[in-house]
Amino acid sequence: MKNRYKVAIVGASGVVGRTALKVLEEKSLPNIEYTLFCSKRSAGKKIEFLGTNYIMQELNENSFDKKFDYAIFCAGGDVSKKYIPIAVEHNCVCIDNSSVYRMDSDVPLVVPEVNMQEAFKNKGIIANPNCSTIQAVVPLKPLDDKYHIKRIVYSTYQAVSGAGREGIEDLENGMNGFAPKKFPYPIFNNCLPHIDIFMEDGYTKEEHKMINETRKILNRPDLPITATTVRVPVLNCHSESINVEFEKDFDLYDVRQLLQNFPGIIVVDDIEKNYYPIATKADGYDEVFVGRIRKDFSVKNGLNLWVVADNLRKGAASNAIQILEHMIML
Repeated sequence: MKNRYKVAIVGASGVVGRTALKVLEEKSLPNIEYTLFCSKRSAGKKIEFLGTNYIMQELNENSFDKKFDYAIFCAGGDVSKKYIPIAVEHNCVCIDNSSVYRMDSDVPLVVPEVNMQEAFKNKGIIANPNCSTIQAVVPLKPLDDKYHIKRIVYSTYQAVSGAGREGIEDLENGMNGFAPKKFPYPIFNNCLPHIDIFMEDGYTKEEHKMINETRKILNRPDLPITATTVRVPVLNCHSESINVEFEKDFDLYDVRQLLQNFPGIIVVDDIEKNYYPIATKADGYDEVFVGRIRKDFSVKNGLNLWVVADNLRKGAASNAIQILEHMIML
């Protein structure tokens, strides 16, 4: 371990960036000097972080001349595409929250509980998966290891915070009768089966992300997966119904024990007491909550799971910071 690391937070003024700062305050990682970068619009603003008033700096082509060890990018695809190559040229390892590098064969796509070993094979870039993929693969990993997954059906119920500040504003403004600016229809009082753009095959880009990223993270390139992703009028935390078919038979008690003992999972599953994961209970946590664990009797070796997680934390900021934490604690 080095005596001191220099870490850049890119996009510190955004929704994910501010969540990253909050998580870093909670973790209080030792021996790190932070620099906060933002857009031109927010440059010069002060933000309280770790008991100090930081002045946010405008990101530009010369920002990485300062020789950072690591950078966490929370500013969107265009920023990542332009500035990550510059940072890598300056020997800075970048942990990217955008989708730009996720499916690049030279870039590890990492969820620490699942495949942290891949991060150490990086060539300067480590990709953070899509928020909905992250929370899905945490419980799927131990199940795949033991029972070998045959097929996955995803149905997601994704919060407006996943669409950034504009998504949050659409929900808040919609409650007061104002027209949407981010979504094609009012999100208030609606469920929109449309996240990201539609592709030629009728699936959305978000659905393709879940399918392709799950295959890459689990190292199952030919795994049959289908997905329907839905934006719902919930402020924060994504919920998912995951239907899994296994090659091997299983016992529900063993499945629960397997999930309970896997890092990063909290099992909430007692139907007699109406205990199951809900968004308001997952808000603010880094763990993935799993419940409604039951057999799918329509197929051989089928299982249903209900999975809920904070999409701004575990689905973005916290996952990236967990990667950083593992990297610097060597």
